[in-house]
Amino acid sequence: MIEPNGPGPTAPLRPPRRPTRPVRVGPVTVGGGAPVSVQSMTNTDTRDVDATVAQIERLRAAGCEIVRCAVPDQEAARALGEIRRRVQVPLIADIHFDHRLALAALEAGVDGLRLNPGNIGARWKVEEVVRAARERAVPIRIGVNAGSLSKELLARHGGPTPQALVESALGHVRILEDLGYREIKVSLKGSRVPHTVAAYRLLADRCDYPFHVGITEAGTPLRGAVKSGAGLGILFWLGLGDTVRVSLTGDPVEEVRVAWWILGALELRQRGINLISCPTCGRTRVALVRLATEVERRLAHVQAPLTVAVMGCEVNGPGEAREADVGVACGKGVGLLFRRGEVVRKVPEAEIVDALVALVEEDAGRRGG
Repeated sequence: MIEPNGPGPTAPLRPPRRPTRPVRVGPVTVGGGAPVSVQSMTNTDTRDVDATVAQIERLRAAGCEIVRCAVPDQEAARALGEIRRRVQVPLIADIHFDHRLALAALEAGVDGLRLNPGNIGARWKVEEVVRAARERAVPIRIGVNAGSLSKELLARHGGPTPQALVESALGHVRILEDLGYREIKVSLKGSRVPHTVAAYRLLADRCDYPFHVGITEAGTPLRGAVKSGAGLGILFWLGLGDTVRVSLTGDPVEEVRVAWWILGALELRQRGINLISCPTCGRTRVALVRLATEVERRLAHVQAPLTVAVMGCEVNGPGEAREADVGVACGKGVGLLFRRGEVVRKVPEAEIVDALVALVEEDAGRRGG
């Protein structure tokens, strides 16, 4: 109850994270309270080592912390050895159906496997994979997708329901647990936000393994970013998520950027610039859309977690600019520059971008980013 003469008790910003068992993917800890890690997947032909390494380096530069590669055949599995030697981020092999590909990927030195033990055949095949993974301390992600559930599960549940996803995941988990292996992560992905959220909520009460979260097949960059933001925002707000991939149709580097923007918006983690800019209105008397777009483009290389405000008028502009690390509040043909609440100087519109970028780069340099 809110007291009449005061604001009442302060509500927590978000519920606590779900307690989970930690696993290690190379040097990255997933679960156990570790920061949410950002993943993506290459879309190059894994057999093309140079192209795959080049894309992984672009992903790493954008902030990707774990990279997954498809392994469709033995040639791709063998290529992983050279890729592993040439990249700096943990590497996960995406395996389906053939346990020999998992064994070859482990031999190549990957840091994690993504597979479903129930679809790689007889128990002895699973035992071989688990034995090799245990020897190398490599975790296994059980990745259940709504689009690839068994016919039996689909018939029993009447479709790819949240309950069907959970039953599939627990069946795969049980296989590994029966072999005494618990270095496990789990994902339950679908393209429908309500179904995906419901599935993770159901599974959260059934196990303590860390969750890899995402809305799969989310779509083209803008549509997929919106759908991913909606779904992941709910999951993270519920404390259900330890590592994340945003699935977009396009350049995987965009997946990484969107993932960071989502984490930053929820104040879970921030990498690079948090740009605040107003939507413009009839009071705006500078070319604010151009200014904000140019500032964002020119600050894309900055890694330091800085808040930058580009505001168009005197209503909210000064307040937002003062709250930012660096900001500008614009008037008619001019901009008033702020740094952490203090006015720096007034500049003409033609100099706003250069002046603001210089201030941000100066602050980023002090922070090593």
